[in-house]
Formats: sequence, structure tokens, C-alpha cells
Amino acid sequence: MFHRFAVMFAGIALAAGSVAPAKVASAAAIPTPAAPSTDALPTTIPAVLTQPEAPLGVQPEVTAPDIAAPAVSRSESLAEKVADLRASDAGSRELECLAAGVYFEAKSEPLTGQLAVGRVIANRADSHGRFPSSYCGVLLQRGQFSFIRGGRWPAVNRNGAQWKTAVAIARIIHGDLHDSPVKTALFFHARSVAPSWRMVRVGAVGNHVFYR
Repeated sequence: MFHRFAVMFAGIALAAGSVAPAKVASAAAIPTPAAPSTDALPTTIPAVLTQPEAPLGVQPEVTAPDIAAPAVSRSESLAEKVADLRASDAGSRELECLAAGVYFEAKSEPLTGQLAVGRVIANRADSHGRFPSSYCGVLLQRGQFSFIRGGRWPAVNRNGAQWKTAVAIARIIHGDLHDSPVKTALFFHARSVAPSWRMVRVGAVGNHVFYR
């Protein structure tokens, strides 16, 4: 009997000894994750991760490129610059608006008079809030230019010499290629009228008187 119990206890002890080492061995066999090497980590976060995504359906704002300034020398006379830059196509909607203002207000005037009228439109666009901030905005502003009707100007013969000259004047003004004799003017009226404006007169060129 005693011998039977001894054999039984020995078997239990043997079974217990065969399980415990197996657990230890199993745990030891699981590799410990290695710490990531600092050499492999990026030193900066990629820029794409730092930019918030635009909401669905919203297009990112795209800045329109500047209109290229024409390649002519400031040392040329105004007539030489006009001869170099005359064209039927203004090259952009903005320059077309500026050319239209020159054409309808001063196409029959000397070049200096056309330049002065166009400079007023450009000065208004650069006036930081007093007027719209684009040539087209200035030209189409309600009640400012009498030739504008319903947000449009009359048809133009784009192959005509006067239109091509107006385009050249617009390019000269936009590229700041020639100084106007009334370069600070913001307003003008025809010499044939005498409004009671309380503004500073800066000069008279061609058929117009200019103020700021």
C-alpha cells in the first residue's frame, strides 16, 4: 500500500516537474521587441502631415499669377514704347479692362493724355480700400465711367490702331514703364466742364483735368 502511494506521489511530482519548465521555456522563447533605432527615425515631420485637410467640397485657394511685365526699356520715349507694345490682344482680362478705360476715355488724345487717364484707373486699384482692388473692378464700379452700361462697355474694333495703342498704354502702366505727369491722380474730368470738386488739383493733360 505504502509502495503504491509512493509510486503515485512520484508520478505526480514528475508530472509537475514536466509542466513548469515548459512554461518557463515558452516564455523565454518569445522575443522581446527591440527598441527602435533613433538613427532610423525622421528628424522632422513631413510637411504633408502638418497641413490640415480641406473640408470636402472645398477647393484650395489658388493665387493667380501676376501679369508679366513687358520687356521694354524705361529709357525709351513714350512713343517708342507704344510702338513696341501695340497689339490687338491685351493678353489678360485685367489689361483688357485697363485698355478699355484708356480707349473710351482718351483714345483721341495725345499719348501723355492717354497715359494719365490709364494711371488714374491703376491708382484707384492700388488705393487700398478706397476703390476696388483690380482694374476691372475700378472700371465697372457703378457710376464712375459713363461709357459703362449694365456692367459692359461698347464693342471695340480690336484691329483698329486706336485700340492697339490703348493696349500698349495699358501694358506700359501695368509694367510701370513710364511716369505719368499726374502720377498721383485719382479723379479727372473733361476740360469742357467745371464741377465744384473740393479736391487737390494735380494738373491738366490733354483734354482732362486731374485731381487727388
